[in-house]
Amino acid sequence: MRWQQFAALVTGNAPMPERGFSLALYYQVTLDANAGKDAVAWALTPEADLRQMALVYDWCQEVMTPAQKTALAGRISQALAAPPTGNIPETRSRALAAVALFDEVPQVPQKELERIVRVWWKDRIGRGVPRDDAYALYELLHAVRDTTIVELRDCCRQFFKDFPIEHLMTYYPAVFEGPDTMYYIGAEPKMGGNPDLRLASLSRAAELAMVAYDVNSAESQVIQGWLMHDKFILKSPFGAPYEFLWANPYLPGLSYFHVPLVYHNPENGHLFIRSAWEDGAKWFGYWDGTMQLFEEGKLTPIDSKTPLSMEQAVVCFGQSGKVFRVKLGEEEDAVFVVGLSPKRAYEVEIDDEEMVEMTTDPGGILMLEVPKGKDVGIRFRPFGGGTKSPQ
Repeated sequence: MRWQQFAALVTGNAPMPERGFSLALYYQVTLDANAGKDAVAWALTPEADLRQMALVYDWCQEVMTPAQKTALAGRISQALAAPPTGNIPETRSRALAAVALFDEVPQVPQKELERIVRVWWKDRIGRGVPRDDAYALYELLHAVRDTTIVELRDCCRQFFKDFPIEHLMTYYPAVFEGPDTMYYIGAEPKMGGNPDLRLASLSRAAELAMVAYDVNSAESQVIQGWLMHDKFILKSPFGAPYEFLWANPYLPGLSYFHVPLVYHNPENGHLFIRSAWEDGAKWFGYWDGTMQLFEEGKLTPIDSKTPLSMEQAVVCFGQSGKVFRVKLGEEEDAVFVVGLSPKRAYEVEIDDEEMVEMTTDPGGILMLEVPKGKDVGIRFRPFGGGTKSPQ
């Protein structure tokens, strides 16, 4: 069904937002020379971007004239000569361009790939990955591994073990009904109006690429279980090429209902909590200075003066006070204090327990264990603050 949808769009002359990528992919499958020639002609137009030029150059060699090949190679080389900005989508495009040109003029592409792998990667990956850059990241991973046999994940295995599950947990629970299919919408720092369905499509494409990159990991199998629901298949002129390129409906998947509903990553200071996996669940997110509560199908204001019960955990807001009273229910396993100073030592005292020193993670989060079913007070202050703990 994915091929039928994609082929129908191409043969029906639908306006494909990424025309070069779409026509080159169609040519690779069908060897339809007209599609390949159209892709090459588009790649030589002023609106062609580096990523699509590289894909067309790599996939449509057989239908290029010598003049077209020279012209397209020249445009790609010129783009590679420009100073890099360092963001993930641009670096992905430069890597694809270097791979495409490697057999023609290896000196410049080799230097570019060495720069990306040995310099840029080690610096950039330590600063995290914006959610909307996930697809570009995995396209980069595929391109580098498949052409150089370099596994970029080796320097940060834990990051990539956590990344698919964090990506899953950052979806708002409600399903958005688009004009062509159903979408889950990823959390955005500023959410207003209708969601960006292009970003929603790339978010799903990123997960499809995650599964293709490592089909045997438990995390990939969970993502596969999330992906294989027909009502979410990308059918738009923008999304259908990605769906066809990456999806493999024959791979087994694990139910995402097995994923814990509380996700706290102490390495980057992110916290995401769901009350359940159903579409009507309540959701809380705290990441990179953003704090959101989603319930009853929309973002809702947060009362930061009152601890928030999420059914699986309780969230207290350190920016609003230094004393809390909480009572964990049977299903709640932890208390998270958010909004504190990042990587700061605090003295924490829980009723009937000794005071302990704890250090917040990079997001300013403390995770506390308190007795269940008992109303307890929690007090804390910065370590070495020079004042008495509040009573």
